[in-house]
Formats: sequence, C-alpha cells, structure tokens
Amino acid sequence: MTGTLPETELVVGDAVIAGIAARAAILVPGVARLEPGVLGLVGHLARTGRHLWMGQEPIPSAGVRVRRSGGLLGIQVDLALTASGQVRDVGRAVQRAVTRAVAEHTGADVDEVTVCVLDIEPERP
Repeated sequence: MTGTLPETELVVGDAVIAGIAARAAILVPGVARLEPGVLGLVGHLARTGRHLWMGQEPIPSAGVRVRRSGGLLGIQVDLALTASGQVRDVGRAVQRAVTRAVAEHTGADVDEVTVCVLDIEPERP
C-alpha cells in the first residue's frame, strides 16, 4: 500500500461566497447598506428560512448574488451609497474588496464583480 490519498475537490457554496462578499462590501467607506432587489430579497428570505429551520445562524448576504458559468465565478453586489461617496470610486473599491476577500477566504478566483448602485442616501443636516 502506497499511502496516497485520492484526489478530492472542495466546493465552497454560493451562500458562503455571498456572505463573504457582503461582509467585504459593507466595510467599504461610502457604502451605506446592501440593497437587495425583489429577486434578491426572495432568495435571501428562502435561504434565511432554510437556515432557521435547520437551527443555523443565517449568513447575512441580502443584496449579493453569485453565479457560476463554465468554471467562471461572477458576483453581483446591489447597494446604497452615502451621499459623501463618489459612485465610481466606491464601486471600484467594492470590486477590489470583494475580489480580495473571496480569494483570501475561499481560494476561489473571482472573474467578475458587478456593482449596482440602487440608491444614494441624502445628506443629513
């Protein structure tokens, strides 16, 4: 017996990747909050319900969608900005932060991060 181990493949679930991406995005200065659209909200509610039913803490990922296609990993982040943030600068910072966090925590290469700004909070007097 040679003692070699069979090759294994590690697959990180989309919900885990979305949670990592959400956490990275919300920490970027100028991001007010994640802003799930209707489809994102429905998916988030379904995942949250499933986690709660299983007695697990839900992963906060509303506003983030992960898609895989032919070995490529794409992440979409829907968010609202503070009035003080420049859309282009904050969007690029979110792209960099999400790409870096997902790579650091999962080893996965992110091919695309799409940032959709759905709202800008007004300045408060």
